[in-house]
Amino acid sequence: MTKTSATVGLDEIRIAVVRQLGDDPVVDRQAAPQPGPDRVLVRLRAAALNFADLLKARGEYQERQEPPFVPGLEGAGEILSAPPGSGFRPGDRVAVLAAGTMAQTIAVPSAACTAIPDAMTFEQAAGFQIAYGTSHLALAARAHLKAGQTLAVLGAAGGVGLTAVEIGRAMGARVIGVARGQDRLDTVRAAGADVVIDSAGCADLKGALRDLGGVDVVYDAVGDSAGEAAFRALNPGGHFLAIGFAGGRPPVLPLNHALVKNISIHGFYWGGYARLDPQAVSDSMASLFRMFRDGRLAPVVGQVMALDRIAEAFDLLRSRKSVGKIVVTL
Repeated sequence: MTKTSATVGLDEIRIAVVRQLGDDPVVDRQAAPQPGPDRVLVRLRAAALNFADLLKARGEYQERQEPPFVPGLEGAGEILSAPPGSGFRPGDRVAVLAAGTMAQTIAVPSAACTAIPDAMTFEQAAGFQIAYGTSHLALAARAHLKAGQTLAVLGAAGGVGLTAVEIGRAMGARVIGVARGQDRLDTVRAAGADVVIDSAGCADLKGALRDLGGVDVVYDAVGDSAGEAAFRALNPGGHFLAIGFAGGRPPVLPLNHALVKNISIHGFYWGGYARLDPQAVSDSMASLFRMFRDGRLAPVVGQVMALDRIAEAFDLLRSRKSVGKIVVTL
């Protein structure tokens, strides 16, 4: 029987767990992890949801995980214990990048932890690394976005989309944010978009983007017909970033256009980039935390929900009704 009591003994912790592929996670409890000679023990205060969590729960993620498993790929909290030489000590505030962060306590290698600025809340830090890391590396390392260029962000109100708007603006680009509904568009504009387009009321996205002078870089977190339309609005020499397929399917891109217009198409998976170029990931994260300290980034936390509402949080992400990151407090 699943236990959901808010009172947890000293030797056990509350967790979310996916028991069967295709089902939403439920709340349970298990024995608390113990400190080890090569592990940092962290009391997590918040964890963020990513679209990858939905795919993993359905068994559709590229890195399949068999149930039962604890969802979550990132979180933030305080160091409880750390081995000598780890660079951490009890009480340090850290962001954690590891599988299984929907748990009150987690034991991870020290490399999975990054110290966070004092001004950054746990809720902000929980969803910072993947979303901001994705947008920064994609725009800077793959698309080579330059000041004065035009960047179009599809799914601009989503967890990664808002970071692309913010980072694009910080890099000096003219940013066009595409999202659905006035409330979302207001959030996108507040994040730094120069122009916003309501995808719900735009019958010709390609024409709308061309009327704005065309696009130098497309950041596509949606795919489907929106990705195809934005691709056709790219200027010669442009870059198309395939970030995700929240629209349900990848876009079908006409490669003859890519050839004739010298367009570059980049697939970008941040999780795999750590293996492809770990130094680039490390340098990017250092740059992002500096940008936060300098006041150039202001992470938007969308919905904050308690662990008991984990199934509701999954449904909110699945329905694409959230604005910014969905964060679960632990």
